[in-house]
Amino acid sequence: MKILKTSIFAASLLILASCSTTAPILSTPIANIDATPLKERTLTKEELKSWSHKDLVTDTIPGMSIDKAYAEILKGRKGKKVLVAVLDSGIDIDHEDLNDVIWTNPKEKPNNGKDDDKNGYIDDIHGWNFLGDSYNENLEKTRIVKRGKSHPNLEEAKTGIEDDYNEYSQGKIQLEQINTRVKDANAAFKAYFKKDAYTMDDINKIESPDETMSQHIFIAKRIMGNGRFESLDEVEKEIDDNIVSFTERLNYNLNVDFDGRSVVGDDPYDITDTDYGNANVKHSVKTESHGTHVAGIIAAERNNGIGMNGVANNVEIMAVRMVPNGDEYDKDVALGIRYAVDNGAQIINCSFGKYFSQNNEWVRDAIAYAGKNNVLIVKAAGNENENLDIKSVFPNDQTPTGTEISDTFLTVGSLQNKYGSQMVSGFSNYGQNNVDVFAPGSSIYSTFPENEYKSIGGTSMAAPGVSGIAALIMSQYPKLTAAQVKKIIMQSGLPINRDVVVDQKKNAMPFSQGSKSGKIANAYNALILADKVSRGKVQL
Repeated sequence: MKILKTSIFAASLLILASCSTTAPILSTPIANIDATPLKERTLTKEELKSWSHKDLVTDTIPGMSIDKAYAEILKGRKGKKVLVAVLDSGIDIDHEDLNDVIWTNPKEKPNNGKDDDKNGYIDDIHGWNFLGDSYNENLEKTRIVKRGKSHPNLEEAKTGIEDDYNEYSQGKIQLEQINTRVKDANAAFKAYFKKDAYTMDDINKIESPDETMSQHIFIAKRIMGNGRFESLDEVEKEIDDNIVSFTERLNYNLNVDFDGRSVVGDDPYDITDTDYGNANVKHSVKTESHGTHVAGIIAAERNNGIGMNGVANNVEIMAVRMVPNGDEYDKDVALGIRYAVDNGAQIINCSFGKYFSQNNEWVRDAIAYAGKNNVLIVKAAGNENENLDIKSVFPNDQTPTGTEISDTFLTVGSLQNKYGSQMVSGFSNYGQNNVDVFAPGSSIYSTFPENEYKSIGGTSMAAPGVSGIAALIMSQYPKLTAAQVKKIIMQSGLPINRDVVVDQKKNAMPFSQGSKSGKIANAYNALILADKVSRGKVQL
């Protein structure tokens, strides 16, 4: 399932219901990082759109120093084109901020119904769609129960389905009740002010409200008080979207009687059955937005005067559609990785994951294949605030005994934009052994289908930021190996010695205990270290 934190807003509402350069460039002085003042003020709207590109020391925002890297290191420098495969949901390859960075297969002639390059995929001009015409899908635990075969997690899967079904059923009811209250309050305010557009300041100026109006004001303050929403119209839309999401979870993800794969025409449990899918890599419905958002974070065209800037220049995006509205199949993940490797991708972004797997050996083999072919895989850690040293998320680069099968697999946790004890996103998974580095992931502004833009959060948004940094390094220093790039990103990051809240159920702990590197990914420092490594000045 695409690793996107969609339930934060819903959860808050449920609480309401219950209540190489010529001159030397110096890297950021990491010894003084912890002297950086805590971030106190709220970021402006413009800062929120680009906070992940800011610099911790200069801006006191825990970004990746992207702006600083372009201004001081990359200015006037050319690089080699880097191909990044985005294994995800469909991507709007016609988006105004993406259409000029989408990969085109030079060996394939479009729409002639032939496999011109003999790679096994007909008319794969911009990538491949392993989902065919399907979109809605079960969770993996639902598929385990539905198959009824012996599986070591069968009973856990059954319990998980029951618990989730009850949770989402009750949650949907509560959201519908809240929606009624919000709609009533919105209508009341519009009638009171005799206009559709009103502000929180207007609401605060209401004098001597009666009991009903007081309840409306309470709701508005609880939901709009933090400045995230400017109107209850926006809130209504957000709630409506969450109700749809909850309904889809009940009707498709957790429904053992639903078969979303039937329209694809393959056997998803036969890795040798590869004649399926099509060349249409676009989103099937407008709400299929995850892949488009991820692609924009990496590579949205820079400085074109519209939208936003991606992390990397000199980059092309290969679209590989294999994440449905549910859990991805292990077969699609394995074949998607191999497709990307075989067709020239140097980086593969994987902003998806699940906690059950029936054929993980196929995926492990593909990850090992990528490593042997010098391809970096950047993987989102997941959004359940789990310790991945204890609980496995799939895919990963480990055998059942814990041995790593690849040195080119990089796992990324998520940060939010306020430097201090709360800098780790409350949803982010972590692990001193199995998460490699942290990067900005909360409320990241990027492309949405049909020329739109939106801020959403999750480790899904942290991973592509790091993929972008990797692309910058590979573009400027193409002789570096994928394994070296991984080490450079981990070693050049900013170490934070403050205690931060990593596990939401426990007290604050040293930031270093949240990941293997104990660092924040930093493009500026990564490029400096890459330069030294490329010239043999530093050995990794």
